[in-house]
Formats: sequence, structure tokens, C-alpha cells
Amino acid sequence: MPDLPTLDCLIIGGGPAGLTAAIYLARFRRRCLVLDAGASRASYIPKSHNYPGFPPGISGPDLLARLREQAVGYGACLEQGQVDGLDSHGDGFLATVGDRQLLARRVILATGIDDALPDIPDVGQAITAGIVRLCAICDGYEVDGDDIAVYGEANNAIGHAAFLRTFTSRVTVLTQGSEEVRPEAAARAEQLGIEVMTGDTRAMRVTAEDKVEVMVESGRRVFDLVYPVMGSTCRASLACTLGAACNEAGSLVVDSHQQTSVKGLYAAGDVVDGLRQICVATGQAAIAATAVHNSLEPPW
Repeated sequence: MPDLPTLDCLIIGGGPAGLTAAIYLARFRRRCLVLDAGASRASYIPKSHNYPGFPPGISGPDLLARLREQAVGYGACLEQGQVDGLDSHGDGFLATVGDRQLLARRVILATGIDDALPDIPDVGQAITAGIVRLCAICDGYEVDGDDIAVYGEANNAIGHAAFLRTFTSRVTVLTQGSEEVRPEAAARAEQLGIEVMTGDTRAMRVTAEDKVEVMVESGRRVFDLVYPVMGSTCRASLACTLGAACNEAGSLVVDSHQQTSVKGLYAAGDVVDGLRQICVATGQAAIAATAVHNSLEPPW
């Protein structure tokens, strides 16, 4: 049996969504625990300039540190750990963490996603250096005329490249896979002056000048930045084992209170379908935490 008293809420994931939920629940005088596997996408952000309230920008690690400090300051418990299993238990849930078990009356999943990334040596370092970028909504403003490549399945990559034309006239699509370019996508690329290279992309590497060298069938190309748009996988397996509904993309389906189709199981952040932005994740977390609090009797 569990070695701790029953938690009001177990929060799985220590990124912006999970930590925001912890802040709210701690301020609601709820007993909550955040279990963080250390895999938040926010930890890769070199500096975010579109998160409100930080005019000079703030790095992902610094933002996470501030959120942790704030959550702990109100009494939330934070632990490093991986939840290996989640089962229903009476009106709540039983979580398995290594050789330990925890009881929780409610659970908030803030587990995020795993991005598919190109085969670039030390790609994690390239992301934290801002050479490989994952979100044009977040940092497109900083592109400012750079020579960039968008790498992914042809039609999806052309759509992202069209968005990036807001910030630079030098955009090239490097296609991944054998998908044919649809006529309407090709016409859009031509209209916007986007070069589409449909040949095999053989290798990528970061150069000593902090640029990205790409070897393609026609030779060598060098770009200032690369945006991979190769898809992602939602970390929703814990919810799926409980029968939670997902959409075609694998994102958890939630109601207006962020509750999944499993009663008492809530979700916030990138694991839920929607615009993948930190401010969206924190807003969803606030909704979920408030719904969790309101679903329980007063703490005294």
C-alpha cells in the first residue's frame, strides 16, 4: 500500500503547466505533489521574448526555476521522479513510482510531448543555442531576415515556411520522406518565393560558425537556422491505460475544465490539443487546478 497519506492532487510533469497547477493548488491549501521527470520542452528555450511580463526575455531554465521557487514557497512538494503506472483506486488514483506507490484523489497530467528531431550531432545543444528552432510562433520575430530552412514532410513544411515569410524573404523547404507536393502547396510556395528542395537530405551538422550545413543531392547548402517540423508524440500513455479519449493526433481530449474523459483525471499543456505556447499551458493549468479544488470538499 502507499507509503504517504492520500494527496489531494498528484501533478505529473514539472514544466510550466505542472508548476502553475502546483502554485494554484498550494494557494488553495491543497496537499499536492509534483513529480518531474526532467523532460520539459521549456528547458531547451534559450530565451523567450513572448512570455508576458519579461520585457528583456527569460530563458526556459530561469522561468522554470522561478516557478519552482514560487510553488515551494506556498507549500507545494516537488520531487524528481518518473511515474511508471497509473491506476484507478476507489474514487481516486494509485500511482507507481519505482518501488513506491502514491494515492491521489485527483491527478493533473502535464506530461507534454516528444518532438521528432533531425539527425544532427548534439541536436540538444543546437536547440539551446538557438540554431535549431522548434517554434516559429515563439521566436520568429528574432529571425529578422536570416537565411532559414524548414525541414519536414513537404506540404506541412511549406505551411510553416509560409508563416516564416512574415520574418524573412529567405526561406527554403527541405522535404523529408516521399510525400508529393500538392499543387496548391507548390503554388503557394512559388507565390511567396519559397524554394522547395524535394531531393534527399543526406546529412546535417552545426558548423564552427554556428550555422547549419546541409548535404543534399545537389551539393552543400548552409543556413543560419533550421526549423524541423517533423511531428511530435504526446506523452499520454498513462492516461491511455485508464481509457482516456485522445484525438487523431494523440492529444488528450478535455472538457472546458480540462478534465479528460476519465473522471478526476485532468490535463494541461502540450499533451492537450491546442496552441503550444507557455502562456496557453499556464492558463490551462489554472483552469485545471481550480476545477480540482472545486471538485473536493473544503480542506477544513
